[in-house]
Amino acid sequence: LLSLVWLGFLSIGCQSFHVTTTQPNRMILKSSLESDNESLLTVKAFLKENYPGFNMILEKNDIVWKALAGVDKEGFTIFAPNAVALAALGESKKQQLLDPRNLETTQKVGAYHVIAETVTAEELFNSGGVITLGGTVAVERSRTGGFMGVGGKEDGGVTINGAKVVRTTNLGNGLVHEVDGLVSPNILWRYMDQLRIPGSR
Repeated sequence: LLSLVWLGFLSIGCQSFHVTTTQPNRMILKSSLESDNESLLTVKAFLKENYPGFNMILEKNDIVWKALAGVDKEGFTIFAPNAVALAALGESKKQQLLDPRNLETTQKVGAYHVIAETVTAEELFNSGGVITLGGTVAVERSRTGGFMGVGGKEDGGVTINGAKVVRTTNLGNGLVHEVDGLVSPNILWRYMDQLRIPGSR
C-alpha cells in the first residue's frame, strides 16, 4: 500500500512538472510569432505609405515576404525605388511589372531589392557588391562631374547597379534605402511577357 501511494505521488509530481515546463514554451512561441507578424505588418505599412508603387510590385512576392518574416537578429535591408524611379520606367514597363502573366519575373525583380540582413550605407560605400535574395548586385561609389561617365570626383554617395541611394530610414530591426532606380539587372526585362524565365523551376 505504501509503495502504491509513493508511486502515485511520483506520478502526480511528474504530471505537475510536465505542465509547468510546457506552458512557458507555448507562451514564448506565441510571443515570437506575434513579434514576427508585427514586424512584417510594420514593413508592409511603411512601404504602402511611402513607396506605394514599389509596394505594388512586392505585394504578391512570396519570396520576399517569407524571407522578411524569418529575419530576427540579422535584420533586413530593402532598396526601395522612389516615385521618380518608377515614373522613369514608363507606363509600358510598369504595366509589365503588374501583369499577372509576368509574376515570376516580377518576383525576381523584387527579390533583387531585399537582403536578409542589415547593410548600412557606410557598409555599402566600402563594399564592391551585395548579395540580395535575387542574386549579386554591383555596388559603386557615386561621382559628380566628368564627361560621359569619365572622370569626376566621388561625392560620398553610393550606387547599387547604377541606382543611387537617396536616403536611409531605420525601420525596426532593419533598414530601408531609398534609391532613384531599380537595382535589378536590366536583362530581366527580356523575360517579361514570357511564361517562364528560362532555367527556372
